[in-house]
This record gives sequence, structure tokens and C-alpha cells, in this order.
Amino acid sequence: MIRYALPLLLITALTSPAAAAEIQIAATGPVVELTINENVEAEPDIATVSAGVTTQARTAVEAMRTNARAMTAVVDRIKQLGVAERDIQTSGINLGAMYDYDQPNQRQVFRGYQASNRVSVKLRDIQRTGEVLDALVAAGATDLGGPDWSIDDDTAARAQARRAAMEKAQAQALDYARMAGYANVRLLEINESMISSRPMPMVAQMARAEAADASTPVQPGMVQAGVVVTVKYELTR
Repeated sequence: MIRYALPLLLITALTSPAAAAEIQIAATGPVVELTINENVEAEPDIATVSAGVTTQARTAVEAMRTNARAMTAVVDRIKQLGVAERDIQTSGINLGAMYDYDQPNQRQVFRGYQASNRVSVKLRDIQRTGEVLDALVAAGATDLGGPDWSIDDDTAARAQARRAAMEKAQAQALDYARMAGYANVRLLEINESMISSRPMPMVAQMARAEAADASTPVQPGMVQAGVVVTVKYELTR
């Protein structure tokens, strides 16, 4: 008779920080291992957008100063729209020299410096996403990114995905058992990893323009939250 030794993770409560101990469980029958990827759809309640300002000047100092003034106006406008400071995050500041290529002389010609600054903004009222994008352009943003949709608390969605994954895993394990001449299965091990699948963010490059009569149309659609569950079952008689 073949015996299979499989590890089971046991979490023990100690006076020191929680420790994990590995014990061995003997399986006398064949073992099937399954990996199930399960997603559920849910309505998003968070929209993340980004706004950037790019400026050019002859010197690096001038480029940065001009950019700072323009970016301050954009950030002030974001705050005026009711976005909390904790939901505004600088995501990138760049400064670099600019060159033109002088084709007849086969050499680079220095043009000056370009500075850019970008912030990421989390919007908790997603119905205002189009309005916010328009306001950022009007305030001086020279390029926009997003929106990227997500769920603030996806606990319930993941729990639903987890239940569906375990039901599917058990059904598949039973199929294997019966095809192999066994009557049932015994769960030996469960491992889970989180996944999050979202629509790809739409990136828009926009020059400064007067505010439109209507807000930019935005459709949040649905997003996905899910889990990957790997389980091991022993086939039993």
C-alpha cells in the first residue's frame, strides 16, 4: 500500500507572536491537486485619475519654478472639488534637458529644460469623475490619466468568489474520484492567493481648453474581484 505524506499548516496560539507548525497527515489513497480561479463582478465605488503639468524653460530652475506654480493651481483646484488630502498623492516629478537634432551638422542642439509633475487622485464619488477631469484641465493640467476603477472594500465580493471556488473544487475532485473508481474525497489542504482584475485604464493626452458645456462622459461599468484557491483532496473508498 502506498502512503502519501502531506503537510498541513497548523496555526497555534502562543504567548509569543503567532507561529506556524508543520505536521504530517498520512493519505492512504491517491491525491488530486486542483487550482481554481474564481472571479465575481461588482460595481466600482472608487475612481482613480491622474493629472499632470509639463512646462519648459531655458534653465532648470525656471522650468521647475514655472511647473511648481502651475501644479499648485491644479492641486488647489482638486481640494476645492472636495477631495481630501489623503486622497491626493504625488506620483512623479521629472526634470530633463531637451535637444533638437541639427540634421545638416549631424549634432544635437540644446533647447532648454522640461519639468513635469503628476498627482494621483482617488475619487470616492465616482459620479463626479467627468466633472473632475474637466475641472483639472481648466485649472491647467496638460495631461490626464485614468480613470482606473476599483472597490474600496471588496471583502464581500472575495467571500462570494471563495465560496464558488470551493464548490467548484469539490465537484471536480468528486468527478476525478468517480472516474478513478473511488466513492468520495477528503480535503487535505487549502491555499489561497488574491487576484484583482480591472478594466485597463484609459489614458488621455489633453491640451488646456475651455470647460465644455457638459462634463466628459464616463462609464464605470463593472470590475472583478477574485481568488485563486489551490486544494488537495485524497480519493477515498
